[in-house]
Amino acid sequence: MARPGQTPRKLASDAVEMAVEAARPTVEFDHHAPELIDDPVRPYAEVRGKCPVAWTESHGGHWVTTRYEDIARIARDDATFSSARRSEDSGLGFVIPEGKASPQYPIELDPPESTIYRDLINPLLSRSAIEKLVPMIAQHVTDVVDAFVEDGHADLVQQLTNPVPTAVTLDWLGFPREDWKRLAGPIHDLFAAQPGSEREMRGGMGLAFMGDRIVEIMDERRAEPENDAVSWLVQQVKPTGEPFSNDEMTSVIFLLIAGGVDTTTALTSSTLVHLSRHPEDRKRLIEDPALLDVATEEFLRAYPPAQAMARTVMRDTEIGGCPVMKGDRVLIPWVAANYDPEAFPEPEKFVLDRDPRGHLTFGIGSHRCPGAHLARAMYREMITQVLERLPDYRIDPVGPTPTESWGSQSGWDHIPVTFTPGPKRETATTKSATGLDVQLLSLAAVEPIADGVVSLRLTGDGELPSWEPGAHLDLILPSGKVRQYSLCGDPADTTSYTVAVLREQDGRGGSVEVHDVLAVGSPIRVRGPKNHFRMVDAERFLFVAGGIGITPISAMVREAETRGADWTLLYGGRTRASMAFATKLQEQYGDRVQLVPQDELGHPDLMAAFAAAKPGTQVYCCGPEGLLKAVENTVGDLDLHVERFTSSGTDRVAPIPADSSEFIVKLARAGHEFRVPADRTLLEAVRDVVPGVPYDCEEGFCGSCETRVLAGRALHRDTILTEAERAESSSMMICVSRCASDRLTLDL
Repeated sequence: MARPGQTPRKLASDAVEMAVEAARPTVEFDHHAPELIDDPVRPYAEVRGKCPVAWTESHGGHWVTTRYEDIARIARDDATFSSARRSEDSGLGFVIPEGKASPQYPIELDPPESTIYRDLINPLLSRSAIEKLVPMIAQHVTDVVDAFVEDGHADLVQQLTNPVPTAVTLDWLGFPREDWKRLAGPIHDLFAAQPGSEREMRGGMGLAFMGDRIVEIMDERRAEPENDAVSWLVQQVKPTGEPFSNDEMTSVIFLLIAGGVDTTTALTSSTLVHLSRHPEDRKRLIEDPALLDVATEEFLRAYPPAQAMARTVMRDTEIGGCPVMKGDRVLIPWVAANYDPEAFPEPEKFVLDRDPRGHLTFGIGSHRCPGAHLARAMYREMITQVLERLPDYRIDPVGPTPTESWGSQSGWDHIPVTFTPGPKRETATTKSATGLDVQLLSLAAVEPIADGVVSLRLTGDGELPSWEPGAHLDLILPSGKVRQYSLCGDPADTTSYTVAVLREQDGRGGSVEVHDVLAVGSPIRVRGPKNHFRMVDAERFLFVAGGIGITPISAMVREAETRGADWTLLYGGRTRASMAFATKLQEQYGDRVQLVPQDELGHPDLMAAFAAAKPGTQVYCCGPEGLLKAVENTVGDLDLHVERFTSSGTDRVAPIPADSSEFIVKLARAGHEFRVPADRTLLEAVRDVVPGVPYDCEEGFCGSCETRVLAGRALHRDTILTEAERAESSSMMICVSRCASDRLTLDL
């Protein structure tokens, strides 16, 4: 019989809730436990092995998720899994336990409320905006390293990785120099402390000073604007024309500081610890500085500063088949996603030149880190200067000191090192945001060398940086597109670079631009050379090339011949006429070159080639993904080195498909309507109107540019949306997706 106040429906609801609670798969797990400092990966792997979605009673009770698929889905579904506080009296909703803190916009809001604040900060943190900050970043790192480089010893946290992000972020915002050192400590304390500890309270008191300073500086900039971010921010208004309040703007600026400082400190510190413990990786980066560009993403995957965030369930639903109820709290650990073997093969192995596309270190969805470009730029400059100026640094026997808790954020308090003293630099060497110098070259010659393939010879005013077989250049095309092409000339020629480009009509647009726009005499900017496909020392080589994959292989063949090595080349292509360098290679090297035109001879006999190879033969392969997978499946015990046109397991998406057509797009909030031509991406067209629209990968896998679709039907070409989400078509990745009809309306 029902008790007073209990209706039969309420009793039934309570019974269901009790049944769900009784059926919960429960584990003993605390993401703030000390053992996660020593190994933040294993505890999540153990939970994943027992039950990928499990309940823990720690910190008031919450769900622990461990699979990439579940974590990404939760982070992208703001309607079901909220970042907001549960009530006005509760603490921050995006962490566990809920932190008692002042409002932090936009990270603790859900769309559409958060959109106003994201639109406010996105222009300041766009790729082009950060490119302009690179000289300032380089100078700050130079000044900081100059302060200790002559000493031969330093604490790399206290003297480098904490001061630099603090100085850069506060300088960019407009804080005076005297504030930089005073604020560095409290910011670090707040992120490094155990929840509820004395250190956390000390950090909170220090940040009270920061709040007062933010208000003072806003008042100063309203009266006398300067060339800094705060001056720009205080001039902005909401879409309604209403000004942002001091409280709102203080919250936004606080989050810019907090997000810009300690996360970069943590990532850079973890990288320096790794390079000390793995000298082979340090050696590779010193010998090939360009490798840092791709290695940065593996460091991000392996050592995510933000270890975990949280959400609140807004309606009864399920996670990975496990029922969860409205009001439940859910932990979404980025570190667990980054080590999910279903997403990253052999995730426990650190692979310096892995292509870990889709890692969740910057998050995913509406709250993906807006400062990713700034973080990469600061990180890259610090690591570069350490490798250049302290190449032999070694951590002192006392060892590095980790922060008190790695539950929400990893980090280090101290990294004491000793190194050979060096000279001060005083003036920074400015590089592009990728960390490589940009050179302006001239297109000296264009020559057709096969069906659909042209070679480009680029020259400068004098000697060009040297390169080795396997290297490639970044070509910055007139449209701004950046494309990578393997060097295929003679490394001994220091006056020119040669690349060969296949016209791919259904590609990403770069090769078509090379063929149709570039002409002899055209100026062209390049970055590099970079080399992620370096030849090892060996007596025997077997080279396997498919199509345009012959470009790096041709330089390797020349090098192997120069070394006097025993080598053979197996080279396949669609037709003999489409195979660049084929005639030249066979005439020069005879029967060591086996040409296999598909229309004449079918596919190369890989099994026979590998069976004939002697032990110790180094196999180098470059070509389309199908060839590479076939090689990987048949190579056996031979040492294999590959360079991919696509990432293993995830095909790259061409931003502009061959059958693309023009369509009209309307930006609802901006009030603009315009045509998107068939030869431009939607992102490129949108950026003409909204320059600060967020984006990163431009290949449909990171989620930075996900945009709500208000009307029309999208042609989805990303690798993020599920089939159900594609059918619903409520959002799209504007970097690669297009319109399936003739008109779209977007929430921009």
